[in-house]
Amino acid sequence: MTEATRIEGKVFSSQLREKVAGHVAWLQQEHGITPGLAVVLVGDDPASEVYVRNKVRQTEEAGMRSLHHHLPVDASQNEVEALISRLNGDDEVDGILLQLPLPKGLDEQRAIECIAPAKDVDGLTEASAGRL
Repeated sequence: MTEATRIEGKVFSSQLREKVAGHVAWLQQEHGITPGLAVVLVGDDPASEVYVRNKVRQTEEAGMRSLHHHLPVDASQNEVEALISRLNGDDEVDGILLQLPLPKGLDEQRAIECIAPAKDVDGLTEASAGRL
């Protein structure tokens, strides 16, 4: 039986962020590409706002473009899905993160399934799960 290795979470995450920043810098230098992450927040959940704020900051610290989209709590299902569809078709967007939970009355699974599998950062779509 193999002995477990203890991982220091803060150290590991810091090293990982540095590694990602290095890859982003390489993409920019060698190919003129700056990856873009679109974050979609619907409503005003305080915990979600903190999470999104941290993701925006970390994305920018890694040298990527952060594209933050905040829809009001009363946004309709069609508005959420239309935004996701627009982001799917935007060549400046390499990844989409839909912040969950969505406000009551919105169908999370339906919104998730609108995210193109190639841009599904969290791996939540059925196609993304199948790829795992």
